[in-house]
Amino acid sequence: MITVNIIGAGNVATHLYKAFNKSNQVAINQWFSRDLKCVQDFDSETDITNDLSTLEPTDITIIAVSDDAIAEVSKHIPYENTLVVHTSGSVSLHELDKKHRRGVFYPLQSFSKTAEIDFSNVPICVEIDRLADVPILKKLVTVIGSPYYRINSDQRATLHLAAVFVNNFSNQLYRIAHEITESTSVEFEILKPLIMETAHKIESISPYMAQTGPAIRKDKRTIKKHLNALKNPIHKDIYQLLTKSIQKTHGR
Repeated sequence: MITVNIIGAGNVATHLYKAFNKSNQVAINQWFSRDLKCVQDFDSETDITNDLSTLEPTDITIIAVSDDAIAEVSKHIPYENTLVVHTSGSVSLHELDKKHRRGVFYPLQSFSKTAEIDFSNVPICVEIDRLADVPILKKLVTVIGSPYYRINSDQRATLHLAAVFVNNFSNQLYRIAHEITESTSVEFEILKPLIMETAHKIESISPYMAQTGPAIRKDKRTIKKHLNALKNPIHKDIYQLLTKSIQKTHGR
């Protein structure tokens, strides 16, 4: 049985709690949140607290807070020489206080509290200071059914940067598309099969090979028509920049 403390009550912390709570190989010892209202629905299941000084040592303490707060929170954990990990894709494990055995438990996925998550589709990227701590972190990954990846700091930073492109930026493009369709009362729902097919396609071929559209065809008339239809200057700039990027990539 692996005992765990969770610090934080945001999207990542909440989904990790639910995943661990389903496993008979993980015991949540305590769950810290500055605002107890955020975790009050779980107070019958585990010990919740808003006082860091009341935390007791466990096998693993997981800090799932905003990036800027990780270092400060780790300083105030009232025990030392235990395994403490954070869940950030961009923060160095050396931001954690030296009194701890330090590591990273980075779930590479987009989390929203209202959306269910299947952890078999959530790669967990693990970074660790001490080789002796690898087995327990690997076990924690496998008991929730996630794919396990051992990476270094540079690789994690690269993954986090790439994730911004495939998730955050692509979602902004969906939002723009939603705005465009709404401008003429077209249902955004009609685009969802295309979104799913685009994502599904790169499971079998590379993004390079999957590229289609007027930019790669160098269809100047269509590109000009699209640009004339766009009223928002930022949307125009995005269209032109992505068109230029596609054409440069494909030598057009």
